[in-house]
Order: sequence, then structure tokens, then C-alpha cells
Amino acid sequence: MALPKRDEIEEKDKWDLTPMYAFSKDWEKDIDNVLSLVEEVANFKGRIMESSSTLYDFYVTYDKMNRLSEVVYLYAKMNCDTDTTNQEYQKMKSRVEKMMEDIATRLSFVQSEMLATPYEKVLTYIQEDSRLEDYAFDLEQTFRYQEHTLSEKEEAIITKASNAFGTGDEVFYNFDNADINLGTIIDENGEEEELTNSNYQKFMNSKDRRVRKDAFTAMYHYFESFKNTISSAYKGQIKEDFFMSDVRKYENPLAMSLYHDNIDVSVYHNLIDAVHEHLGEMYDYMELRKKALGLDEMHMWDIYVDLVDATPDNIPFEEGKRILMEALKPLGETYLQDLEKAFQERWIDKFPSSGKKSGAYSWGSYDTYPYLLLNYNGTVDAVSTLGHELGHSMHSYYSNKYQNSMNCNYPIFLAEIASTVNEVLINDYLYKHAKTKEEKMLYLTEFLDKVRTTIYRQTMFAEFEMIMHDKYEQNIPITEEELSNTYYELNKLYYGEQIVSDEAIRYEWLRIPHFYTPFYVYKYATGLSSAIAIASDILNGKEGAQENYLTFLSSGGSDYPLSILKKTGVDMTTKEPIEKAIAMFKDKLEELKKLI
Repeated sequence: MALPKRDEIEEKDKWDLTPMYAFSKDWEKDIDNVLSLVEEVANFKGRIMESSSTLYDFYVTYDKMNRLSEVVYLYAKMNCDTDTTNQEYQKMKSRVEKMMEDIATRLSFVQSEMLATPYEKVLTYIQEDSRLEDYAFDLEQTFRYQEHTLSEKEEAIITKASNAFGTGDEVFYNFDNADINLGTIIDENGEEEELTNSNYQKFMNSKDRRVRKDAFTAMYHYFESFKNTISSAYKGQIKEDFFMSDVRKYENPLAMSLYHDNIDVSVYHNLIDAVHEHLGEMYDYMELRKKALGLDEMHMWDIYVDLVDATPDNIPFEEGKRILMEALKPLGETYLQDLEKAFQERWIDKFPSSGKKSGAYSWGSYDTYPYLLLNYNGTVDAVSTLGHELGHSMHSYYSNKYQNSMNCNYPIFLAEIASTVNEVLINDYLYKHAKTKEEKMLYLTEFLDKVRTTIYRQTMFAEFEMIMHDKYEQNIPITEEELSNTYYELNKLYYGEQIVSDEAIRYEWLRIPHFYTPFYVYKYATGLSSAIAIASDILNGKEGAQENYLTFLSSGGSDYPLSILKKTGVDMTTKEPIEKAIAMFKDKLEELKKLI
């Protein structure tokens, strides 16, 4: 069935962008206004830190330019996302993207000029002019990099050298997207079908075990055939990580990666240690899956298939909204009243249409609604996605409402917590209101698999990265064999003897794109652990949990992430949040055992 055209979608089901611009001519005017503001900012060159009043005037102008350029960019990008075939929208998007690139180049002097001033002088300025207090935390974050910023000449050399960096990532990206050819397999119906990265998961969910095995074998046989090429690309990434950490005077690449969020490396190690202490729960789940699937021997190609087929579909959007509002009642009346604004003020672009961008996102700026792009299709997953993206939007709504424009943006370390709290609450509601045994099993396994893939698996990835960087630092040759053997042993450790760690799984690391963004994946595990710990406290009626969570949502990026997270009672410098998440995992596992 063909998708409807954009103009065939009812207005009430589209997001309302008119609060940004009612007419395109207004957008055009703001393009000119942004460019004028860029020139005003550029005129501060050489005198940003001249005095407290000059620094304040610079910040006011810079902030005004940033806020307006964000709105201009959003309007063009979001219009284009609703109809990627619209030539006018494409031109608008290209124009504003080029403008943003030019602005970055034009104002590249700002940070280096600021950091040439002693921080003590900045503190004196803040004391002299209380208006600078709104920018104090941003200044603190900026000047943290002073000790890791080199001379102007040295920075120029690094900038030139940076043009040669990213080769490993680029090689992998092109290999995994442009050049990949996984061949074909025979599906459940006996039809030949092309295997791709995008449909691989579909085959791994197949009820036909032969199809799962064929897809698994084809995928990893292909990557095995290029193992030396990809190993060289990843080794190049590791070399790049050490080069940058060395010249910028960090202890190592891990410390450099965590520095932005002011997170000590002990938090990273703490996550790995805590998960190691609870591998037994993962082994129990693998054993239960094996039993539920009726297998004498469970292989790596058996771990993704659903245990039951009980997914309700054809859930109208209004029914999805009702489920959502009921599920989120534990967050309190204030949250629900504010959540209603998303529907009444048309933050949401609901349904798929011809040319519309796929997937879903929440996006906005300090001066706009926190909009949501959806492709709602009436499934339970679609309801969960609605809740997930609204979690992001409500986080942004409260942060924008209670913080100034400099402190409203929450860091990536915290970004997935609000969205995942909503997912946990929705899953809990659906389980408690399931009408059949099969539905209950569905929602239990959905939660268990979320923990397996996000806490356990992403921690395994994080440990792999750490081990390989440690080996490089110890002058152990980073060969394909060293990489693949390390990954294989980790896979056996994390999944246990309840599952056959097939030889081919040693090549799984070869297809993980996140390894080219060093020490990033641990945030998925800490984020879900935090979200489950928060949701658990709220569901259990812990005193102050609801109010503390709203305080967290309202904090934006006004402090370092660990400090903001502590407002919810979650302390990621300890093992408690991870243990609390795994305790819920264990409880759900016990409930599933009773149903099988």
C-alpha cells in the first residue's frame, strides 16, 4: 500500500512549525539577521577578555547569534525531514548548512582567544559584574580545557594533522555502507532474499532456525573475509586516540574521552566490575531461553528470536496516547499536565508519508517547542517509541523552562535517561495489564532483552575497547588475531556455558561502528542502569523519588552530569544503580520462569 502524500495528512497530525515562522519571508529575514550577528561577534576578536563588561557583551551577542541560528537551522531541516523530495526544502537545508559551516570557520578564534587568559582573571570578572553569573558554569567548562590547549602554533599543526585523522572511521563507514555485499539467503518461504545490515535483525528474529543460522553464518563469514582490512582500520583508530591524548596531555584516551563530562575513569571500571559480579543473572536468562525454545543446544543465532508471538497491533494513535498517559501516571499530575501540551500544541508529526524521513527523533531549541518526528504505525513498539521520544521532549521542555539558554542543554551522558524511564514505565504498565500469559511473557522478555543488549552487551563492548587500548599501551601488537581472540573470550565470559559461543562470533567486533567513537558505548549501559534505578524508586513509591526526578529533568546542563544525576538519588560512582537495575532484571526473570 502506497504511503499518503504530505498534503494528504491532516493538519492536526502534523507538527506546527508556525511558532518559528509563519511565512518563509520571515525565515529569509532571520538568515540576514544571523549573518549580521556573526559580524557583531567577529568584531570582538582581540578584545573578548578585555574587561568584565566586554566579556558580558560578547556573551550576550554570541548567545543571541547561537539561539537565532539554531531556529533558522531547525526550520529548514525539519521542513526537509517531512518531505525529503521537496526541492525547495532541500535548497533551504543546503543553504543553512553552508551558513553554519561558514559561521564555525569565521568564529574559530573564540575559544583559543578566551583560553589565553588566566582563569583567575575570569573569576575576578565574575565578582566584578554579577551579570556574568549566568555564564559562570559555561566559562568553568571552557577553561577546564586550558591545560589541554596548546600554543597557537601547536594548535595550528594539530588542526592540519587532523585532516589526516578519521581515516579508520571513514574506511569502516564506506566498507559497511557503500561497499558491503552480504549476498542472499533463502527465507522462511523458500524465496531468495538479499541480506543487508538493515534486515539482518529480521532474519535473527525468524522462527525458522535454519534461516537464523544462515543469516548469522553469512554475516560473519563476510566480515571474516575482510578481517585484516578492518583490523588495520581499527588499529589506526587506536593510534589516533593515543596521539591525541598524548599531545593534549591526558593520562590516556579513556581519561580524555571522559574529561568532557568530568567523569573519573573509576566510573567506567566500576560499571565493568559491577556487571562482572552479576553475570550469573545473564547465565540464568540464557538457560531459561534455551528451555523456552526447547533447544538441546543454544547457539548465538538463537538469542534474538522472540519467545512468543503475542504482539498487539493496529493500536490507533489516540489509544497509544491513552496507554502512554496511564503508564506515566507514577510521574505525577504536573508531568501529565505538561505532557498534554505536546498533543494540544502540536509538537508531534505523527504518521509516515511519502518522502518523510524514516525513524523518530525529538528535536528543538531554547526558543522552540521540543518537537517530535514519528512514523507511528500502530504497533506496541510505536507506542514505546512515542513514550521514548516524549521523554526526550519533556526533558528539554523542563530544562528550557527552568534554565537559562547557556545551561539548558543536557549532556549526552544524561540524554537517554528520561526517554528510557518512560520506556520502563510503559513496559511495566503493559505487563500489569496484559490479558494473556503470552502477552505477559512478551513484555517480560522485552525488558530482559533490553537489559541484556544495553547493560550487559554494551558493557562487554566497553571492556573490549578498554582491553585493546591497554594492550596497545603495553606494546602488545594489535593484530587481527589479538583483537578477535580478545572479543571471543569476552563473549564466552558474558554469555556463559549455557550457550555455544560459535567460532564465527569472534568476528562480531568487526561490524560495530561505535568502536570508532572511542569509549562512548558505556553511556548506554550507565544510562539504562540509571533509568531503571529511577523508575524502580518511583514505582516503589520511594519518598521524594517523583519530586527528585522532576528536579533532574529541570536541571539541563547546569552542572556536571554525575552531580545532576545525584539529584535523583542515583550515584554512578557506586555500584548501587547497576545493582538496582539488575535486581529488577532478576525479578522479571523470576516472573518469567513461573510462566514457562
